[in-house]
Amino acid sequence: QVRLVESGGGLVQPGDSLSLSCVASGLTFSNYAMAWFRQAPGKERTFVGVISRGNRAYFANYAKGRFTISRDNAKNTVQLRIDWLQTKDRAVYYCAAAERTSVQTMSSDRRDYAYWGQGTQVTVSS
Repeated sequence: QVRLVESGGGLVQPGDSLSLSCVASGLTFSNYAMAWFRQAPGKERTFVGVISRGNRAYFANYAKGRFTISRDNAKNTVQLRIDWLQTKDRAVYYCAAAERTSVQTMSSDRRDYAYWGQGTQVTVSS
């Protein structure tokens, strides 16, 4: 059974940094592109960024510059770091996994991701 478990969310102040983690089990982690999505209150789930099997990262335009994704295949973990948090970053953050035969294939389409975590809440407030 595949499980993705996010952690690291919480209440932070504007300008803070935060690192979210996602631990995967039940799959061969190195065979998967790993992505982060987020869902703000009353809005659709949207793409944040993805890291390929080959360790290349791609971000949504709004996430470029403040968001960083990294992965550790030995620990079956993917991390999302957010710098200079803003109130608009308030959302539930989800990690997702998509099995890929290519080491470089990435997708921003949530329909391409077969496995999802339960999400971790990030609230930005002064």
